[in-house]
Amino acid sequence: MFEKYIICEAGFRTRRDGRPGGELDVRMPYYRGLFLSMVEAVDLVLDDRPVPREHTTLTVHGTTYTFDELPHVTDDRWEMGERAVLAFETDEPLTPGEHDVAVSIRLRISYMPVPGGGHTRERLLLALGAGDAA
Repeated sequence: MFEKYIICEAGFRTRRDGRPGGELDVRMPYYRGLFLSMVEAVDLVLDDRPVPREHTTLTVHGTTYTFDELPHVTDDRWEMGERAVLAFETDEPLTPGEHDVAVSIRLRISYMPVPGGGHTRERLLLALGAGDAA
């Protein structure tokens, strides 16, 4: 529904914990908030390479969840317009510059017979961070 708002262009950065990979701010592509148990998947493709779901986490309200945990989270909601952090690990550190980022979010919505959600793709700039060497 609101696919063009999924990726927050200003939220692309290297991981804050120093491990190779990155973080991306994402929004819910649905006009209502949902409990996290209804978020079936948040798939990431970086530079035409799918990132395995076991290498990604979703942080909402400061709490980080794996995608194996989400089906059991019935006490936390992701609201429309609210930013969540999709963190991912890669084998090698990300290089500064442009990256092709695609995000697909699949949602289970009670009154829809098929999964809802959305998909979008953006070219995002990863700047050299203050703590990174040139």
